[in-house]
Amino acid sequence: MSDAEHPDAPAADPVAQLREALEKAEATGAENWNRYLRAVAELDNVRKRAARDLEAARRSGVERLAGELLSIVDTLEMGLETGGTASAESLLAGKQATLRLLRGAFEKFGIELVDPLGQPFDPQLHEAMSMQPSATAVPGSVLVVLQKGYRLGERLLRPARVVVAGEPVASGATQTGGESPEDVN
Repeated sequence: MSDAEHPDAPAADPVAQLREALEKAEATGAENWNRYLRAVAELDNVRKRAARDLEAARRSGVERLAGELLSIVDTLEMGLETGGTASAESLLAGKQATLRLLRGAFEKFGIELVDPLGQPFDPQLHEAMSMQPSATAVPGSVLVVLQKGYRLGERLLRPARVVVAGEPVASGATQTGGESPEDVN
């Protein structure tokens, strides 16, 4: 039996072997290139789909919030229409009802009130507008809330603007500028 007849025998022509190996490599390369192109196209499709889904979710959230706010706008408009003839008590009751509606809408959307009166000052949640000596409050705590803050989950929408309690002024001591505590008022 000759080498050409034996199935395990190497081919006699090394050029033919190289051509065959080159054809296999080219076929593998073409297949891998096609896989790469399909993967790039799929990744681009995933990005586009994610962007569309994100935009749809944002739009849906805004629509839901807007729907809740419409009833509040209606209540305010009714109050303005009757404002000239209504009593002070009914106007106050209307404002309180409108505030309840607004707080209910906030609650539905996870918007929480930051009202830190008496709590320790936290620069992550509060904005100190000033510091005021206090004999009744713990130094470093919130003495007065000038404007309440709000947060959505863990994200702060607006810090609470506060006055922070400082150390009490010793009696007989003067404050900055040489004024006594009685002169400050």
